[in-house]
Amino acid sequence: MTIPGFEHAQPLEGLVGGLMIGLAAAIMLLGIGRIAGVSGLTARATGIADSGPPRSLAVTFVIALVAGAVLVELVTGTIEARFPPELWMLVAAGLCVGFGTRMGSGCTSGHGVCGMSRLSQRSISATLTFMGAGIATVAVMNALGKGW
Repeated sequence: MTIPGFEHAQPLEGLVGGLMIGLAAAIMLLGIGRIAGVSGLTARATGIADSGPPRSLAVTFVIALVAGAVLVELVTGTIEARFPPELWMLVAAGLCVGFGTRMGSGCTSGHGVCGMSRLSQRSISATLTFMGAGIATVAVMNALGKGW
């Protein structure tokens, strides 16, 4: 299925992935009463954060994220990943995302998936902010000829 202007879009795959993310978030929230925020779970798994779910759960969650990607690649073939043409862009982007995650008390999965589904005002505000920042960043990088 081809979408005009988005010849590389994969809507069916996106739908299945979205359903799986929603299911995982629902299982975590309903099963143990915790938000499936990847940045918080990663911080807990690596020992950066002392509070949150049990560390064993956080480690298992992070390992399962990686294992899931490996499983998808084994089933569907090679996953094509594209990165910025210059390493400094990748490092700068990672630092900005990390800073924003700490400043906003959560990431796209915590706020965008779990928080918005609970109609959290803070999460709605955070999601609007990071989506706006992402759109603006892409526009600026494309205008500077640095898009990829």
